[in-house]
Amino acid sequence: MATMRDIKRRRDSIQSTEQITKAMKLVATVKLQKSRARAEAAKPYFDLMYDTMNSIISRSGAVRHKYLQSGASPKKAVITITSNRGLAGGYNNNIVKLVNAELPAEDTLVYAIGRKGRDGLARRGFAIQGDYSEVINDPLYQDAAELTQVLLEAFARGEIGEIYLAFTMFKNTVVHTPRLLKLLPVELPERDGRADGAADTEPKARAIMDYEPDDETVLDAIVPKYMSSLIYGALLESLASENGARMTAMDSATSNAEEMIEDLSLQYNQARQGAITQELTEIVAGANAIGG
Repeated sequence: MATMRDIKRRRDSIQSTEQITKAMKLVATVKLQKSRARAEAAKPYFDLMYDTMNSIISRSGAVRHKYLQSGASPKKAVITITSNRGLAGGYNNNIVKLVNAELPAEDTLVYAIGRKGRDGLARRGFAIQGDYSEVINDPLYQDAAELTQVLLEAFARGEIGEIYLAFTMFKNTVVHTPRLLKLLPVELPERDGRADGAADTEPKARAIMDYEPDDETVLDAIVPKYMSSLIYGALLESLASENGARMTAMDSATSNAEEMIEDLSLQYNQARQGAITQELTEIVAGANAIGG
């Protein structure tokens, strides 16, 4: 049975941990407000870029372009966005599990943004082609543009045939959804059960997209901006998700610590009462012995 000293020492230790988790929750809350505001402010631009690219591709007819076809290489590249620090619940592990389940380790090159995802995928046999972990600390559009350039050059050289993006979509403070999005060749997914760009009510005639000066020049200019926009948007979404996940995890840890402190306080009081009762019993017994 634990002594009073052991119970008090454990309770003090948990109280120190509680103070840390409470402080981390407050920090994560402040960071969440900032990162959420950035993600929401930038979202209209990325939605418009997505819709514009969707409209171009859906109206392009039989256009053949290097960015619309898989490369010759069987290798796949995946940009993984996680955090550099832990204590965020399952946020990092969800991305690692998603990539591990959807892409073959032997044919996939990882461009890691975030040390946790990098280390987790390396342990599962994935080759780490690039480490851009510092980017997640303060994401900038220029960071996304530079990474896009690196990937497009590798795609053009035939080193990779497909490019994917693994990130966490921020929905609200407690709901964060891991997603794997294919960037190249450009394949626009369906929304709300129908193809993007499809008519909301009755089908309408579509005019074929007219390129000026030509389709290759236009797509060479637009696709890199499209990719950069999606990567930057994913960075902002992931950063908000990370702070939301850490805030939730620290809130849960603080609540658990409070419950443990209450239980230990009760045990301590019971042990102290038992010790006092035992001392009184010994005093009374000694007095009776002397009086007898």
